[in-house]
Amino acid sequence: MLTEEQNRLLTEVGPGKPMGDLLRRYWHPVAGVSEFDKKPIKAIRLFGENLVLFRSLDGRFGLVGSRCAHRGSNLAFGFVEEDGIRCGYHGWRYNLRGECTSRPFEETVAPDRKLKAPKIDGYPVRVKAGMVWAYMGPQPAPELPDWETFSWPNCFVQVVMAEIPCNWLQCQENTVDPVHFEWMHNNGPQRRAGDTGPLSPKTLDLAIEDFEYGLVSRRYREGTDKTTPLWSVGRAVLWPNGWYFGHHFEWKVPIDDTHTLFVTWAALHVPTECEPYVQATIPTWTAPIKDERGDWIVSHVGNQDIVAWISQGPIADRTHESLGASDRGVVALRNRLLEDLKTVADGKDPRGLIRDPAKNVRIELPCVARVELMNGLLKAEMLKHPVMGPFLREFYSMAGQPAAIKEEFERVMAVKQSTLDLPTFVPR
Repeated sequence: MLTEEQNRLLTEVGPGKPMGDLLRRYWHPVAGVSEFDKKPIKAIRLFGENLVLFRSLDGRFGLVGSRCAHRGSNLAFGFVEEDGIRCGYHGWRYNLRGECTSRPFEETVAPDRKLKAPKIDGYPVRVKAGMVWAYMGPQPAPELPDWETFSWPNCFVQVVMAEIPCNWLQCQENTVDPVHFEWMHNNGPQRRAGDTGPLSPKTLDLAIEDFEYGLVSRRYREGTDKTTPLWSVGRAVLWPNGWYFGHHFEWKVPIDDTHTLFVTWAALHVPTECEPYVQATIPTWTAPIKDERGDWIVSHVGNQDIVAWISQGPIADRTHESLGASDRGVVALRNRLLEDLKTVADGKDPRGLIRDPAKNVRIELPCVARVELMNGLLKAEMLKHPVMGPFLREFYSMAGQPAAIKEEFERVMAVKQSTLDLPTFVPR
Protein backbone atom coordinates (compact mmCIF):
# COMPACT_ATOMS: atom_id res chain seq x y z
CA MET A 1 0.00 0.00 0.00
CA LEU A 2 1.31 3.43 -0.93
CA THR A 3 1.01 6.66 0.94
CA GLU A 4 -1.04 9.44 -0.61
CA GLU A 5 2.16 11.31 -1.47
CA GLN A 6 3.73 8.26 -3.15
CA ASN A 7 0.57 7.62 -5.16
CA ARG A 8 0.61 11.23 -6.33
CA LEU A 9 4.30 11.09 -7.26
CA LEU A 10 3.85 7.94 -9.34
CA THR A 11 0.76 9.03 -11.25
CA GLU A 12 1.01 12.76 -12.03
CA VAL A 13 2.65 13.17 -15.44
CA GLY A 14 1.94 16.74 -16.49
CA PRO A 15 4.55 19.45 -17.11
CA GLY A 16 6.75 20.05 -14.09
CA LYS A 17 5.73 16.84 -12.31
CA PRO A 18 8.52 14.44 -11.25
CA MET A 19 7.01 11.36 -12.92
CA GLY A 20 6.35 13.30 -16.09
CA ASP A 21 9.96 14.46 -16.02
CA LEU A 22 11.14 10.86 -15.58
CA LEU A 23 9.00 9.40 -18.37
CA ARG A 24 9.94 12.16 -20.81
CA ARG A 25 13.53 10.85 -20.74
CA TYR A 26 12.50 7.86 -22.86
CA TRP A 27 11.34 7.53 -26.48
CA HIS A 28 7.63 6.73 -26.81
CA PRO A 29 5.63 5.42 -29.80
CA VAL A 30 2.86 7.94 -30.41
CA ALA A 31 1.43 7.16 -33.86
CA GLY A 32 1.65 4.85 -36.83
CA VAL A 33 3.47 6.06 -39.95
CA SER A 34 0.63 4.84 -42.17
CA GLU A 35 -1.79 7.21 -40.42
CA PHE A 36 -0.20 10.06 -42.39
CA ASP A 37 -0.68 8.55 -45.85
CA LYS A 38 -4.01 10.34 -46.30
CA LYS A 39 -3.85 13.20 -43.79
CA PRO A 40 -0.47 14.73 -42.89
CA ILE A 41 -1.48 16.42 -39.61
CA LYS A 42 -2.68 14.82 -36.38
CA ALA A 43 -3.67 16.55 -33.15
CA ILE A 44 -2.16 14.68 -30.24
CA ARG A 45 -1.88 15.08 -26.48
CA LEU A 46 1.09 13.76 -24.50
CA PHE A 47 2.08 14.31 -20.88
CA GLY A 48 -0.62 16.94 -20.48
CA GLU A 49 0.51 18.99 -23.50
CA ASN A 50 -1.61 19.65 -26.58
CA LEU A 51 0.58 19.04 -29.64
CA VAL A 52 0.47 18.60 -33.39
CA LEU A 53 2.28 15.74 -35.11
CA PHE A 54 2.80 16.23 -38.84
CA ARG A 55 4.65 14.96 -41.88
CA SER A 56 6.07 17.73 -44.04
CA LEU A 57 6.03 17.62 -47.82
CA ASP A 58 9.64 16.39 -47.85
CA GLY A 59 8.60 13.37 -45.75
CA ARG A 60 10.04 14.41 -42.38
CA PHE A 61 8.01 14.30 -39.16
CA GLY A 62 7.64 17.12 -36.68
CA LEU A 63 6.01 17.43 -33.26
CA VAL A 64 5.22 20.95 -32.06
CA GLY A 65 2.94 22.77 -29.66
CA SER A 66 -0.57 23.12 -31.01
CA ARG A 67 -0.98 26.88 -30.49
CA CYS A 68 0.42 29.34 -33.01
CA ALA A 69 2.57 31.95 -31.28
CA HIS A 70 0.65 34.71 -33.09
CA ARG A 71 -2.85 34.52 -31.66
CA GLY A 72 -3.18 30.96 -30.49
CA SER A 73 -4.92 29.38 -33.45
CA ASN A 74 -4.63 25.58 -33.49
CA LEU A 75 -2.01 24.36 -35.98
CA ALA A 76 -4.01 21.16 -36.44
CA PHE A 77 -6.13 23.25 -38.82
CA GLY A 78 -3.09 24.45 -40.77
CA PHE A 79 -1.25 22.81 -43.63
CA VAL A 80 2.16 21.30 -44.18
CA GLU A 81 4.89 22.62 -46.44
CA GLU A 82 8.28 21.39 -47.61
CA ASP A 83 10.05 22.16 -44.36
CA GLY A 84 7.37 22.50 -41.71
CA ILE A 85 3.81 23.46 -40.90
CA ARG A 86 1.95 26.72 -41.56
CA CYS A 87 -0.87 28.16 -39.48
CA GLY A 88 -4.09 28.38 -41.46
CA TYR A 89 -5.15 31.64 -39.77
CA HIS A 90 -2.45 34.14 -40.83
CA GLY A 91 0.16 31.94 -42.45
CA TRP A 92 2.88 31.88 -39.81
CA ARG A 93 5.20 28.97 -40.61
CA TYR A 94 7.16 26.78 -38.17
CA ASN A 95 9.97 24.34 -38.83
CA LEU A 96 10.40 20.92 -37.23
CA ARG A 97 11.97 22.51 -34.13
CA GLY A 98 9.05 24.87 -33.56
CA GLU A 99 10.94 27.94 -34.79
CA CYS A 100 8.86 30.49 -36.67
CA THR A 101 10.47 30.88 -40.10
CA SER A 102 7.90 33.01 -41.88
CA ARG A 103 5.36 35.77 -41.02
CA PRO A 104 3.89 36.74 -44.40
CA PHE A 105 2.36 40.14 -43.61
CA GLU A 106 5.41 41.40 -41.69
CA GLU A 107 7.61 40.26 -44.57
CA THR A 108 5.37 42.17 -46.99
CA VAL A 109 5.15 45.50 -45.19
CA ALA A 110 8.63 45.57 -43.63
CA PRO A 111 10.86 43.19 -45.63
CA ASP A 112 14.08 44.74 -44.26
CA ARG A 113 13.03 44.81 -40.63
CA LYS A 114 14.80 42.27 -38.42
CA LEU A 115 12.41 40.84 -35.86
CA LYS A 116 13.17 38.14 -33.37
CA ALA A 117 11.27 35.08 -34.52
CA PRO A 118 8.93 33.60 -31.89
CA LYS A 119 9.15 29.92 -31.04
CA ILE A 120 6.72 27.24 -29.94
CA ASP A 121 7.61 23.93 -28.33
CA GLY A 122 9.20 21.46 -30.70
CA TYR A 123 10.26 17.89 -29.89
CA PRO A 124 12.44 15.34 -31.71
CA VAL A 125 10.63 12.55 -33.53
CA ARG A 126 11.92 9.48 -35.36
CA VAL A 127 10.46 6.65 -37.37
CA LYS A 128 11.08 3.01 -36.55
CA ALA A 129 9.14 -0.23 -37.14
CA GLY A 130 6.22 1.57 -38.77
CA MET A 131 5.73 3.86 -35.78
CA VAL A 132 6.46 7.52 -35.06
CA TRP A 133 8.39 7.95 -31.80
CA ALA A 134 8.66 11.13 -29.73
CA TYR A 135 11.22 12.30 -27.21
CA MET A 136 10.18 15.14 -24.91
CA GLY A 137 12.99 15.15 -22.36
CA PRO A 138 16.28 16.98 -21.86
CA GLN A 139 19.11 16.78 -24.36
CA PRO A 140 21.09 14.84 -25.28
CA ALA A 141 18.41 12.29 -26.10
CA PRO A 142 19.21 8.63 -25.54
CA GLU A 143 19.22 6.11 -28.37
CA LEU A 144 15.86 5.00 -29.72
CA PRO A 145 15.98 1.28 -28.84
CA ASP A 146 16.62 -1.02 -31.79
CA TRP A 147 14.91 -4.15 -30.53
CA GLU A 148 15.85 -7.19 -32.59
CA THR A 149 12.22 -8.12 -33.25
CA PHE A 150 11.76 -4.96 -35.32
CA SER A 151 14.15 -6.48 -37.89
CA TRP A 152 12.75 -10.02 -38.10
CA PRO A 153 12.18 -10.83 -41.79
CA ASN A 154 9.09 -12.28 -43.46
CA CYS A 155 6.65 -10.92 -40.87
CA PHE A 156 3.19 -9.40 -41.21
CA VAL A 157 3.12 -6.45 -38.79
CA GLN A 158 0.29 -4.22 -37.60
CA VAL A 159 0.12 -1.32 -35.14
CA VAL A 160 -2.96 -0.92 -32.95
CA MET A 161 -3.88 2.21 -30.97
CA ALA A 162 -6.49 2.70 -28.25
CA GLU A 163 -7.14 5.62 -25.91
CA ILE A 164 -7.81 4.44 -22.37
CA PRO A 165 -9.61 6.71 -19.84
CA CYS A 166 -7.34 6.06 -16.87
CA ASN A 167 -3.84 6.73 -15.55
CA TRP A 168 -0.84 5.05 -17.18
CA LEU A 169 0.44 3.33 -14.02
CA GLN A 170 -2.51 1.00 -13.45
CA CYS A 171 -2.08 -0.09 -17.08
CA GLN A 172 1.62 -0.80 -16.61
CA GLU A 173 1.13 -2.58 -13.27
CA ASN A 174 -0.73 -5.22 -15.26
CA THR A 175 2.59 -6.26 -16.85
CA VAL A 176 4.08 -7.47 -13.56
CA ASP A 177 0.94 -9.28 -12.38
CA PRO A 178 1.02 -12.75 -14.02
CA VAL A 179 -1.71 -14.19 -11.78
CA HIS A 180 -4.27 -12.10 -13.64
CA PHE A 181 -3.80 -14.34 -16.71
CA GLU A 182 -5.60 -17.31 -15.17
CA TRP A 183 -8.51 -15.22 -13.87
CA MET A 184 -9.01 -12.40 -16.34
CA HIS A 185 -8.13 -14.25 -19.54
CA ASN A 186 -9.01 -17.87 -18.71
CA ASN A 187 -11.52 -18.31 -15.88
CA GLY A 188 -13.42 -15.06 -16.46
CA PRO A 189 -14.37 -15.60 -20.12
CA GLN A 190 -15.13 -19.25 -19.38
CA ARG A 191 -17.55 -18.40 -16.58
CA ARG A 192 -19.19 -15.53 -18.48
CA ALA A 193 -19.82 -17.96 -21.33
CA GLY A 194 -21.68 -20.26 -18.94
CA ASP A 195 -18.98 -22.91 -18.78
CA THR A 196 -18.90 -24.20 -15.19
CA GLY A 197 -16.17 -26.73 -15.90
CA PRO A 198 -12.92 -26.87 -13.96
CA LEU A 199 -10.91 -23.71 -13.49
CA SER A 200 -7.69 -23.17 -15.44
CA PRO A 201 -4.38 -24.36 -13.96
CA LYS A 202 -3.28 -22.33 -10.95
CA THR A 203 -0.15 -20.24 -10.80
CA LEU A 204 2.21 -22.02 -8.39
CA ASP A 205 5.01 -19.49 -8.20
CA LEU A 206 6.11 -16.18 -9.67
CA ALA A 207 9.24 -14.05 -9.58
CA ILE A 208 10.31 -10.59 -10.69
CA GLU A 209 13.95 -9.86 -11.50
CA ASP A 210 15.90 -6.89 -12.78
CA PHE A 211 17.56 -6.96 -16.19
CA GLU A 212 19.34 -4.34 -18.23
CA TYR A 213 16.25 -2.92 -19.92
CA GLY A 214 13.68 -3.31 -17.17
CA LEU A 215 12.29 -6.32 -15.37
CA VAL A 216 11.75 -10.00 -16.19
CA SER A 217 8.49 -11.58 -15.01
CA ARG A 218 8.53 -15.36 -14.41
CA ARG A 219 5.79 -17.83 -13.49
CA TYR A 220 4.74 -21.43 -13.79
CA ARG A 221 1.38 -23.12 -13.41
CA GLU A 222 -0.06 -26.47 -12.48
CA GLY A 223 1.05 -29.15 -14.92
CA THR A 224 4.43 -27.46 -15.48
CA ASP A 225 7.55 -26.73 -13.47
CA LYS A 226 10.46 -24.30 -13.58
CA THR A 227 11.68 -25.78 -16.85
CA THR A 228 8.79 -24.09 -18.68
CA PRO A 229 9.99 -21.14 -20.79
CA LEU A 230 7.53 -18.91 -18.94
CA TRP A 231 9.86 -19.37 -15.96
CA SER A 232 13.27 -20.19 -17.47
CA VAL A 233 13.04 -17.38 -20.07
CA GLY A 234 10.26 -15.20 -18.71
CA ARG A 235 8.61 -12.09 -20.14
CA ALA A 236 10.40 -8.76 -20.52
CA VAL A 237 8.83 -5.71 -18.89
CA LEU A 238 10.53 -2.88 -20.80
CA TRP A 239 11.34 0.19 -18.76
CA PRO A 240 9.41 2.25 -17.97
CA ASN A 241 6.10 1.56 -19.75
CA GLY A 242 6.55 -1.34 -22.17
CA TRP A 243 5.99 -5.09 -22.37
CA TYR A 244 7.39 -7.67 -24.79
CA PHE A 245 5.87 -11.02 -25.73
CA GLY A 246 7.95 -12.02 -28.73
CA HIS A 247 4.99 -11.84 -31.09
CA HIS A 248 4.11 -8.36 -29.90
CA PHE A 249 5.10 -5.30 -27.87
CA GLU A 250 2.83 -3.11 -25.76
CA TRP A 251 3.37 0.45 -24.50
CA LYS A 252 1.27 2.59 -22.19
CA VAL A 253 2.04 6.21 -23.08
CA PRO A 254 0.62 8.93 -20.79
CA ILE A 255 -1.73 11.36 -22.50
CA ASP A 256 -2.35 13.14 -19.21
CA ASP A 257 -3.06 12.09 -15.63
CA THR A 258 -6.32 10.32 -16.50
CA HIS A 259 -5.82 9.11 -20.08
CA THR A 260 -3.35 6.68 -21.66
CA LEU A 261 -2.41 5.84 -25.24
CA PHE A 262 -2.25 2.03 -25.43
CA VAL A 263 0.00 0.98 -28.33
CA THR A 264 0.37 -2.60 -29.60
CA TRP A 265 2.94 -3.62 -32.22
CA ALA A 266 2.20 -7.17 -33.39
CA ALA A 267 4.19 -9.35 -35.80
CA LEU A 268 3.64 -12.87 -37.10
CA HIS A 269 6.07 -14.71 -39.37
CA VAL A 270 4.42 -16.00 -42.52
CA PRO A 271 4.42 -19.77 -43.09
CA THR A 272 7.82 -20.67 -44.44
CA GLU A 273 6.28 -21.98 -47.65
CA CYS A 274 4.99 -18.41 -48.24
CA GLU A 275 8.47 -16.85 -48.06
CA PRO A 276 9.89 -14.53 -49.10
CA TYR A 277 7.53 -11.83 -47.90
CA VAL A 278 8.26 -8.12 -47.70
CA GLN A 279 5.55 -5.92 -46.22
CA ALA A 280 5.15 -2.74 -48.22
CA THR A 281 3.36 -0.77 -45.49
CA ILE A 282 2.72 -1.50 -41.82
CA PRO A 283 -0.98 -0.73 -41.25
CA THR A 284 -2.19 1.20 -38.21
CA TRP A 285 -5.68 0.97 -36.82
CA THR A 286 -7.62 2.21 -33.79
CA ALA A 287 -9.26 -0.42 -31.61
CA PRO A 288 -12.70 0.20 -30.06
CA ILE A 289 -13.07 -0.30 -26.32
CA LYS A 290 -16.88 -0.15 -26.30
CA ASP A 291 -19.41 -1.90 -28.55
CA GLU A 292 -22.28 -0.31 -30.47
CA ARG A 293 -24.48 -0.48 -27.33
CA GLY A 294 -21.91 1.39 -25.26
CA ASP A 295 -20.85 -1.67 -23.28
CA TRP A 296 -17.19 -2.39 -22.58
CA ILE A 297 -15.74 -5.00 -24.94
CA VAL A 298 -14.37 -8.09 -23.15
CA SER A 299 -14.02 -10.52 -26.05
CA HIS A 300 -10.29 -9.98 -26.66
CA VAL A 301 -7.30 -10.20 -24.37
CA GLY A 302 -6.28 -6.54 -24.52
CA ASN A 303 -9.88 -5.40 -24.07
CA GLN A 304 -10.19 -7.58 -20.96
CA ASP A 305 -7.11 -5.86 -19.53
CA ILE A 306 -8.51 -2.44 -20.40
CA VAL A 307 -11.75 -3.07 -18.49
CA ALA A 308 -9.76 -4.03 -15.39
CA TRP A 309 -7.63 -0.88 -15.63
CA ILE A 310 -10.61 1.42 -16.13
CA SER A 311 -12.56 -0.22 -13.30
CA GLN A 312 -9.90 0.99 -10.83
CA GLY A 313 -10.96 4.57 -11.53
CA PRO A 314 -9.32 7.42 -13.47
CA ILE A 315 -6.41 7.24 -11.00
CA ALA A 316 -6.27 4.14 -8.82
CA ASP A 317 -6.31 4.87 -5.09
CA ARG A 318 -3.39 2.80 -3.81
CA THR A 319 -3.76 4.05 -0.24
CA HIS A 320 -6.55 1.54 0.49
CA GLU A 321 -5.15 -1.64 -1.06
CA SER A 322 -4.74 -5.06 0.53
CA LEU A 323 -1.67 -6.37 -1.29
CA GLY A 324 -0.82 -10.05 -1.17
CA ALA A 325 1.77 -12.57 -2.38
CA SER A 326 0.67 -12.20 -6.00
CA ASP A 327 1.61 -8.52 -5.92
CA ARG A 328 5.38 -8.84 -5.47
CA GLY A 329 5.86 -7.66 -9.06
CA VAL A 330 3.62 -4.65 -8.51
CA VAL A 331 5.61 -3.71 -5.41
CA ALA A 332 8.89 -4.11 -7.32
CA LEU A 333 7.67 -1.90 -10.17
CA ARG A 334 6.58 0.87 -7.81
CA ASN A 335 9.77 0.71 -5.75
CA ARG A 336 11.97 0.98 -8.83
CA LEU A 337 9.98 3.92 -10.16
CA LEU A 338 10.36 5.67 -6.81
CA GLU A 339 14.10 4.93 -6.92
CA ASP A 340 14.29 6.42 -10.42
CA LEU A 341 12.53 9.58 -9.29
CA LYS A 342 15.31 10.09 -6.75
CA THR A 343 17.96 9.23 -9.35
CA VAL A 344 16.64 11.89 -11.73
CA ALA A 345 16.37 14.41 -8.90
CA ASP A 346 20.07 13.75 -8.22
CA GLY A 347 20.90 14.63 -11.83
CA LYS A 348 21.58 11.08 -13.03
CA ASP A 349 20.11 8.87 -15.74
CA PRO A 350 17.24 6.56 -14.74
CA ARG A 351 17.42 2.86 -15.54
CA GLY A 352 17.08 1.36 -18.98
CA LEU A 353 18.41 4.22 -21.13
CA ILE A 354 20.75 3.35 -24.00
CA ARG A 355 23.54 5.88 -24.54
CA ASP A 356 26.02 3.87 -26.62
CA PRO A 357 25.08 3.72 -30.34
CA ALA A 358 27.34 0.71 -30.86
CA LYS A 359 25.33 -1.23 -28.30
CA ASN A 360 22.00 -0.25 -29.83
CA VAL A 361 21.98 -2.75 -32.70
CA ARG A 362 19.31 -5.48 -32.91
CA ILE A 363 19.10 -5.88 -29.14
CA GLU A 364 17.85 -9.33 -28.18
CA LEU A 365 15.23 -9.56 -25.43
CA PRO A 366 14.00 -12.51 -23.34
CA CYS A 367 11.58 -14.26 -25.68
CA VAL A 368 9.55 -17.43 -25.30
CA ALA A 369 9.63 -19.41 -28.60
CA ARG A 370 12.13 -16.96 -30.10
CA VAL A 371 13.50 -19.34 -32.77
CA GLU A 372 10.07 -20.21 -34.18
CA LEU A 373 8.78 -16.64 -34.02
CA MET A 374 11.90 -15.26 -35.74
CA ASN A 375 12.55 -17.97 -38.35
CA GLY A 376 9.01 -19.25 -38.92
CA LEU A 377 7.46 -22.67 -39.36
CA LEU A 378 5.59 -24.57 -42.03
CA LYS A 379 1.89 -23.76 -41.91
CA ALA A 380 1.00 -27.20 -40.56
CA GLU A 381 3.43 -26.67 -37.69
CA MET A 382 2.23 -23.12 -37.07
CA LEU A 383 -1.33 -24.35 -36.66
CA LYS A 384 -0.22 -26.58 -33.78
CA HIS A 385 2.09 -24.05 -32.15
CA PRO A 386 0.79 -22.67 -28.80
CA VAL A 387 1.90 -19.09 -29.57
CA MET A 388 1.62 -18.80 -33.36
CA GLY A 389 -1.44 -20.99 -33.89
CA PRO A 390 -4.04 -18.82 -32.14
CA PHE A 391 -2.90 -15.74 -34.08
CA LEU A 392 -3.66 -17.59 -37.30
CA ARG A 393 -7.26 -17.99 -36.15
CA GLU A 394 -7.83 -14.33 -35.29
CA PHE A 395 -6.11 -11.21 -34.03
CA TYR A 396 -7.02 -11.95 -30.45
CA SER A 397 -5.08 -9.07 -28.88
CA MET A 398 -7.67 -6.37 -29.58
CA ALA A 399 -11.18 -6.23 -30.98
CA GLY A 400 -12.15 -4.35 -34.12
CA GLN A 401 -9.49 -5.33 -36.66
CA PRO A 402 -10.52 -3.69 -39.95
CA ALA A 403 -11.75 -6.06 -42.66
CA ALA A 404 -9.13 -4.88 -45.17
CA ILE A 405 -6.27 -5.73 -42.78
CA LYS A 406 -7.81 -9.09 -41.93
CA GLU A 407 -8.17 -9.91 -45.63
CA GLU A 408 -4.56 -8.94 -46.34
CA PHE A 409 -3.39 -11.05 -43.41
CA GLU A 410 -5.29 -14.08 -44.74
CA ARG A 411 -3.83 -13.55 -48.20
CA VAL A 412 -0.26 -13.28 -46.91
CA MET A 413 -0.63 -16.27 -44.58
CA ALA A 414 -2.57 -18.32 -47.15
CA VAL A 415 -5.31 -19.12 -44.62
CA LYS A 416 -9.02 -18.54 -44.19
CA GLN A 417 -9.31 -17.76 -40.50
CA SER A 418 -12.97 -18.75 -40.14
CA THR A 419 -12.18 -22.32 -41.21
CA LEU A 420 -9.41 -22.91 -38.66
CA ASP A 421 -10.35 -25.08 -35.69
CA LEU A 422 -8.13 -23.47 -33.08
CA PRO A 423 -8.65 -22.08 -29.59
CA THR A 424 -9.17 -18.34 -29.51
CA PHE A 425 -6.64 -17.94 -26.73
CA VAL A 426 -3.81 -19.95 -25.28
CA PRO A 427 -2.75 -19.02 -21.71
CA ARG A 428 0.28 -16.73 -21.73
